[in-house]
Amino acid sequence: MRFVSFDHQGQHGFGLLRGEKVVDLTGRLSPGVVTLKQAIAANLLAKAADWTASDGIPLDQVRLLPVIPDAAKILCVGLNYEDHRNETKRPNSDHPTIFTRFADAQVGHGQPLVKPTASDRFDYEAELAVVIGKPGRDIDAALALDYVAGYACFNDGSVRDWQRHTSQFTPGKNFPASGSFGPALVTPDEVGDYRKLPIQLRLNGQVMQNASLSDLIFPLEKLIAYCSTFTALAPGDVIVTGTPGGVGDRREPPVYLQDGDLVEVDIGTVGRLVNRVVAAATQAG
Repeated sequence: MRFVSFDHQGQHGFGLLRGEKVVDLTGRLSPGVVTLKQAIAANLLAKAADWTASDGIPLDQVRLLPVIPDAAKILCVGLNYEDHRNETKRPNSDHPTIFTRFADAQVGHGQPLVKPTASDRFDYEAELAVVIGKPGRDIDAALALDYVAGYACFNDGSVRDWQRHTSQFTPGKNFPASGSFGPALVTPDEVGDYRKLPIQLRLNGQVMQNASLSDLIFPLEKLIAYCSTFTALAPGDVIVTGTPGGVGDRREPPVYLQDGDLVEVDIGTVGRLVNRVVAAATQAG
């Protein structure tokens, strides 16, 4: 099944995506359950199978939000593909590189990615996002996938000069609306073996990144186990698993996102996340 968070006529909600319709499940799976994060925490997603698209809202009448708009934790992984580590000239590490994004630093599918006025070095990063489905601490890697509620596409938009002001990535990863998360949460039964998924990013139709999830240096199981050791994971928390080589900042010459660019993250059965870049000054005007 595929679940989305959306805005319809000024009201935020969540629903089941069936074809080109969204079945509004806000408050319908259980009284008071009005967000996808709450539905995951209450273990209610399986109940959505009973709903049909007969009373659904046409997809083109809703504004899609980030899959989990209210995530308490968004933990991002850097340097998790060998070709990307090589292009950055970073050394090998025995442990994942972890940084955080804030909830307001991403938008949904079809919404504008905002190029900040503070920099001309706005870059793309195609990634797979994992949404946690149940609470866990010190999770055994062998059991880690049992904690996954679903998967989604993610564009970890990066403001490269701000990322490198110091050794800490956080400033370059958290400009408002600089990343995107969607279109939908896809449940594990639809995805199957995540290692078989392709991951590709296209910029204005040109392939810029092209890899497989089997190329991850630290697979999902190890990432979930590692993150759950230093923090308790909760339903709706997000782990963003890293980007392959081919980022714009490491090309010769560099390729940075410009006003009007179209960026697509394609991860096979997980879906295709599409966003247009808009300059902050243009948006404000």
